[in-house]
Amino acid sequence: MARVNLLPWRERLREERRQRFLGMLGVMLLAAAGLVFLGDRYLNASIDTQRARNDFVRWENAVLDARIEEIGELKTRRQQLLERMKIIQDLQGNRPIIGRVFDQLARTLPDGVYFTSLSMTGQSIVIEGAAESNNRVSNLMRNLDGSEWLEAPNLTAVKAVTAGALDQANVFQLSVRQVQSGESAATQIAGHAPGGAAAPGADGKPASKNAQKKEGARK
Repeated sequence: MARVNLLPWRERLREERRQRFLGMLGVMLLAAAGLVFLGDRYLNASIDTQRARNDFVRWENAVLDARIEEIGELKTRRQQLLERMKIIQDLQGNRPIIGRVFDQLARTLPDGVYFTSLSMTGQSIVIEGAAESNNRVSNLMRNLDGSEWLEAPNLTAVKAVTAGALDQANVFQLSVRQVQSGESAATQIAGHAPGGAAAPGADGKPASKNAQKKEGARK
């Protein structure tokens, strides 16, 4: 006798397949959600790490900028100190020369003449003063020309002014050049050389032209 299955097995098989499909779909959705979550966490961690690196680089750049600024200030201070040291060295080196120049100015100043101002630029000296007469100014020019430490006196201006009811003075301006220390040293060495050159005087400068002539006459 043949058996006939009258149960709805096709619908049950279709339902089972649908359940398996939904289960697999859920598993895939869960896996995809997990992957998205893990990827988001990884990207956020990478972004945070990069931000930390950027902050570190900015901090180091700020530190370097501050150090560069300090180095620039130190270089500026160093340059200023070097310039001050050079000025001090120049002043110390020119101290005896300046002393000799003022000594010569005092020695060459004749009676009836006085200086009102004096300025020195390099080897050039500009002198302003007043004298009782033009002859006094001429005497000053001759004295400056005969000095061993000063040379090339040049009278740039002179004019007569009335100081009082009966007093009259001649206001003048002249320039003179300081003999360089090398030239003075060469003159002193020539004074010590044999063969008729004059020896230096007691103040350390070479003897005057008249003294040289007298020395030659004695020889």
